[in-house]
Amino acid sequence: PEAAAEAEGTPERSYREQLDYLNPIAQPLASRKLTRKLYKCIRKAAKHKQIRRGVKEVQKFINKGEKGITVLAGDTLPIDVYCHIPIMCEDRSIPYAYVPSKSDLGAAAGSKRPTCVIMIKPHEEYQETYDECLEEVEALPLPL
Repeated sequence: PEAAAEAEGTPERSYREQLDYLNPIAQPLASRKLTRKLYKCIRKAAKHKQIRRGVKEVQKFINKGEKGITVLAGDTLPIDVYCHIPIMCEDRSIPYAYVPSKSDLGAAAGSKRPTCVIMIKPHEEYQETYDECLEEVEALPLPL
């Protein structure tokens, strides 16, 4: 059973367990259901090479005015490495959400390395999944 879970890209720790490792700025946090949807969308986007991964790359494309959903890992420490990204997103009204685990975020993007931020770009191949995620991420309350 472990090998099957590994192949499917399901997290080793449950969502509830991952919540213990969150850093103080992980707001708005995606629900368990939305987290799954986001991973699914990231997997589809990665297949079509429609993702930006890593702080530098995401930052560069936010500055260029690219649109998409920004997904950040809530267990990244120190927070200084990426705490400016949500502010950049808010300035350009790009929706963003936190998911509990950087290793799951990296796995969803098809890489063996954990990653602390990913931007999903819209693409007609997975437009439905993307729109669903977009709607739910935009519905999340922004931290004050």
